[in-house]
Amino acid sequence: MEACALIRRMSLGLAGTGVGLCLLAFSVRADEVSGSGASRTGIVIHDANETLRDYCRSDESGTLWFTLPNGNRYELVTSTAGLPNPGDGSFHPFDAQVVAAALAGVRFPLSGLAAEVFILPGPRRDALESAAGPGLVLLAPGVRPLAREQQHAIFTHELGHVVHHALMPDHDSESWARYRALRGIVDENLYSAQSPHADRPHEIFAEDFRALFGDPLATASGSIENAALPDPATVSGLDGFLRSLASPSVAGRLVATPNPSRGPVALARSGEDARVVDFFDVRGRRIASVTPIPTRGGWMWSWDGADTSGRMISGVVLARERGTRTPATRFSIVR
Repeated sequence: MEACALIRRMSLGLAGTGVGLCLLAFSVRADEVSGSGASRTGIVIHDANETLRDYCRSDESGTLWFTLPNGNRYELVTSTAGLPNPGDGSFHPFDAQVVAAALAGVRFPLSGLAAEVFILPGPRRDALESAAGPGLVLLAPGVRPLAREQQHAIFTHELGHVVHHALMPDHDSESWARYRALRGIVDENLYSAQSPHADRPHEIFAEDFRALFGDPLATASGSIENAALPDPATVSGLDGFLRSLASPSVAGRLVATPNPSRGPVALARSGEDARVVDFFDVRGRRIASVTPIPTRGGWMWSWDGADTSGRMISGVVLARERGTRTPATRFSIVR
């Protein structure tokens, strides 16, 4: 096996033997931990010492329990003895500064997203891997020191779960149908919550999030867990669709993200009907046109940044729905 050639569902040596440090640990289920939403505004990172001091208590038998703010609690493993792979004999938690750096490097609009990140001093007894749920991330330690690439990749993957719980929850069937169609995973017999880990839609979403919006360390492997699926960067409209989940529309007007952009641009707005969007350069020449895509609560348009001849555009661009009198949306592409 080539080092770091493919991200697979591993447990950083907690449940397997001979696992290299390049392999990443992903949760058994993305929603296996139940949070009540973050208790503070924004994303809060609790380091291992704080988690142990403020959220862990030992009972009369010496068992260590981790208790979430909502009251849910989990037994933590305190010794590597007895594990299939005891590693070097110690647990090595995530570094809070590395996690903060991974968060800062995420290229996705996280404004308004609330979550609490708990760096665990030991893994949970019933589920050794890291996991995430609504407004919550639990980062499990390794049995050997964790490389920065591991920490960035695992955290960004788990953050992807927080994002889909917040912006595309399971009851949003329309958005999930659109995502499945874009991703080519419409067959629910093959791609469901009961499927093998790499075929679960939640996990595919989290991997797409990591691959598209993670920083260079989070994407150092150059691959996703499910090697049978196309690289998310090659899926037309996928980047724009995911961005549209976090792109608020102001008074029904088009909002462009990112702005400025170094490549593809997503436009979004609320409303019940939509038209083709035309793109113009500053001289008023039409350079491209894009058809609308329905999303949760509105519409989005995904443009790859190329004109009708395939030439990549740079500079100021104006966008307006065809046949309307609303002011054009202005954004920039920098190359």
